[in-house]
Amino acid sequence: MNTTILNKAEVSERIETALDNIRPYLEADGGNVRILEITDENVLKLEFMGNCGSCPMSTMTFKAGVEEAIKRAVPEIKNIQVVNLTPIAS
Repeated sequence: MNTTILNKAEVSERIETALDNIRPYLEADGGNVRILEITDENVLKLEFMGNCGSCPMSTMTFKAGVEEAIKRAVPEIKNIQVVNLTPIAS
């Protein structure tokens, strides 16, 4: 039996639980987030969906909400990347 698959499945479930705690706030603004990949190096790749994919506040939402919730619930994750994060305009 491949323990890597079991570990990724367990980690993925814990990430989903963490995301479920903040999803109501994302959904209230017409957005959401989904897991794209957990790499062998424990890098989590996410995608913002709906309004979150184009919102100028998405960087703040990611840092203050999504990233914090995941790091607290799943300390094994070394890095979190959002593939479509909207940069803050300067």
